[in-house]
Amino acid sequence: MVMVFYGSNGKSNPVSMENKVEHQTENQITYDIHLPSDLGMLYKVRLGLQSLENNISQLSLCHFKIQNTSTLDTFSLTINKTLPLSPNGDRWIEFPIQWPLKEALSVVTYHLTVFSRNILNERNLVHMTACIYGTHGDTGDRSLLQSWQNVQQGEKNESFLVMVDAVDLGEPEKIVLLTSSKTDCKLGIKKLHVQEAAREHPIYVFEVNEEFSVNASKPKIQREIQRSFVIRGEKQKNDIDNNLNKEGSKLKNLTEYTIKVYTGGKRGAGTDANVHIILFGNEDKSEVFQLSQSLEHQNPFERGKVDTFKIRTKKLGSLRSIEIGHDGKGFASGWFLEKVEITDAAQNSVHCFNCNRSVDQSIITLYMLFSF
Repeated sequence: MVMVFYGSNGKSNPVSMENKVEHQTENQITYDIHLPSDLGMLYKVRLGLQSLENNISQLSLCHFKIQNTSTLDTFSLTINKTLPLSPNGDRWIEFPIQWPLKEALSVVTYHLTVFSRNILNERNLVHMTACIYGTHGDTGDRSLLQSWQNVQQGEKNESFLVMVDAVDLGEPEKIVLLTSSKTDCKLGIKKLHVQEAAREHPIYVFEVNEEFSVNASKPKIQREIQRSFVIRGEKQKNDIDNNLNKEGSKLKNLTEYTIKVYTGGKRGAGTDANVHIILFGNEDKSEVFQLSQSLEHQNPFERGKVDTFKIRTKKLGSLRSIEIGHDGKGFASGWFLEKVEITDAAQNSVHCFNCNRSVDQSIITLYMLFSF
């Protein structure tokens, strides 16, 4: 028996349970294993058989329990399955780990459809596995030619379906194919489709369009296939369009402001602190904006300099006042602010807020002096 542990920072190498038995009774085996400390929070386990020679190896699993011997955090799960799951079937099972106060992922049945030319004719001589990688991890190598179903054959093309149970992968991103053969042959693969069994869409399409020349005397052929595109249903397309329309409407309701900040010319007037600003109009006020990306200078708010910033926010109406301040961090955080000029692009107007004083770590409010 072999286990692979998945954590928030990666996965472990396959851990063989051979020679790791710590305690054994009639119905229970306890293993003592050591995992890398940098795996992060464990979120799933893949458990399987190392080999299926002569179809004799079988393993009945009733219950699984794992405990961190340092923290004593414990997870347990009733399984009640026998590996392989069917004659010549999948030799791996996966299950999520749920820790206290942590939401676990769910187990998903995936349909992996292989579109090929001549694989089925060679299935007794060829060994082929696929590992599906998603944003939440991977399935490990799963056999494609042991438990296929829904076979469709034509004169030139064929397809067959493989069902893979795995902890939710997120968005499938790539597939790694491994192929070997007992005899020399050529295998033509057109494409692969991946989708959740419970959903018609989305369908993740992986274009291959390659003929594999498999040589019995050579190692396995490996191909990494990136996702080509996604087929989405009408409902998904409509949802995406609606979201785009909503985002477009939000952008239409935003107003762009150009903010010019004048730092005084006296000695020690500049600052290295983080400066922020809030705009107040007669209809609403803006969120807090950090003024960090000056259009003129890499280091803003230097002595005698003018820095320009552009922001977008909701419609505020006519500007009345601003709040401006800094966090006091950095070397020489004291700042002498001369004035702030704000251009309202929607109303094509410029508003001037005079200061002519030092700004310490507290926030100051400046009222509009004039506009033009």
